[in-house]
Amino acid sequence: MTGMATEALSPHPAPRRWPRYRMDVPVRLVTCRDGIIRYVEGRGRELNEGGMAVFAGGLELKYADQIEVEFTPPYGGEPIRVWGSVRNRSGYYYGLEFIAENIIEKEQVARLRQSLRAAL
Repeated sequence: MTGMATEALSPHPAPRRWPRYRMDVPVRLVTCRDGIIRYVEGRGRELNEGGMAVFAGGLELKYADQIEVEFTPPYGGEPIRVWGSVRNRSGYYYGLEFIAENIIEKEQVARLRQSLRAAL
């Protein structure tokens, strides 16, 4: 998966833990409902160290649903695959918070954080 360059968004009215970056990268979302695994292609629209905003047309998710997200950061490198939890929704746009529950997932998120900091 390839991406485009990022740019920092203007400051949000409320303080944020991490700066947000506008981007446009392909993402693959993996859901599992009732024992059925489904792969959905989407677009990553914003990214920060704690999560990302994605567009996934035709995918119906609710608050707190958990999905796997796979994408290649827009600044290059190896694909990253992390779990995310839906924190907000507007149509087919979802705000996902990254979840890291084991050492491998924590390493993936740490790699993302390191890459984002290097891109600044």
